Parts: sequence; structure tokens; C-alpha cells
Amino acid sequence: MALKRNPDNENELVEESSISGQKAKQLFSNEVRKPKKEKKILTTFSIEPSFKRELEDLFSSMGLGWAAGIRFSLKEFSKKHGED
Repeated sequence: MALKRNPDNENELVEESSISGQKAKQLFSNEVRKPKKEKKILTTFSIEPSFKRELEDLFSSMGLGWAAGIRFSLKEFSKKHGED
């Protein structure tokens, strides 16, 4: 936020009331904010190296990396089997 000197009192600084200054004040204030995106947690599991290579190849053909492919697979599994 930009600060400028108050011409009446040289020792005090006054906040500039620009649009960007107002937006910065809103952004960093403690008022109610939009809910942030939920953070991801790290999970671990064990699989055979050959099966992992197969999955990596499959995810790569879909344009996905390892983590994105696993998340996609879990979501699809949940959709398919969650309705039962």
C-alpha cells in the first residue's frame, strides 16, 4: 500500500486512498473472506514397480502426471462405486 507524507504534519504518514490501496486493505484485513481452496494432504501406499510403470504410461497417454492420474482415478472410482 502506498504511503505519502501529510503536508500538515511532516512526522505523520497518511495512507493513500487509491483503488489498489483499498483492494490491498480488503485483501489483508481480518474480515470474512471467501473460503480458500482446500489443501491437499500427502498420502502413501505401496504398489509393485511394474504396475506403477503401467499406470504412469496410462496417465501419460491421458496427459496426466502421476499425482493427477491417481487423483483422477480415485474420483472416477468413487463416482462409479459410490452410488451403489
